[in-house]
Amino acid sequence: MAGGGLHSSVFLVMVSGQIESAHFPEFDDLYCKMAFCYGPDWVVTSGWEEGISQITKKSMDRRQVVVWNFPLDVTFKSTSPYGWPQLVISCYGLDVFGHDVVRGYGAVHVPTSPGSHTREVSMFVPESSSKLQKFTSWFLGRRPEFVDPKVITTGEGREVTRVRSQGTVKVTFNVITRDMKKLGYDTEAASVSIPHMGGSGGNNTIRPEAATESHS
Repeated sequence: MAGGGLHSSVFLVMVSGQIESAHFPEFDDLYCKMAFCYGPDWVVTSGWEEGISQITKKSMDRRQVVVWNFPLDVTFKSTSPYGWPQLVISCYGLDVFGHDVVRGYGAVHVPTSPGSHTREVSMFVPESSSKLQKFTSWFLGRRPEFVDPKVITTGEGREVTRVRSQGTVKVTFNVITRDMKKLGYDTEAASVSIPHMGGSGGNNTIRPEAATESHS
């Protein structure tokens, strides 16, 4: 009985799709790393939560896009929508000295509603705080970068981090949810509605964008 009760309190979110392409007009020969970041109530039951793509040259047409078509395939289970999964993308390439340097970081929430979705993820890079540090990092090939890219999914330290927008990445998601309706969750285009437990008959809405607590 206890096992059945535990099972009934869990919902599943199945995510497939791909990191299709990127647009970095100033750079070529790029690859990306991806990782899912999620809250403490979430568990990966199948698939992979981290990966790395091949190195690709940008197209010769006027679009100048780098095409990866890197597949996404993961299934999560959870008892709460808090900490809704986010996809963290890190793009890398070689500088003029042949050093492997970061070209952009970005993150996007897995869509909360079932179906097919396309997202354009704006990328950014951290910058040195002074011209001397900028020259030193360029000369030594040690550009500023995050020790753990998943830090961008939280708000901690944002006020003291200097960044610069750089490039975009196109991602497609195919989302399937299971047992969320049974648990009283209504999935909408940008939110998950949770029945109010205080007896007033209203609804509380938790938007996944507000869930900042995460772990690897």
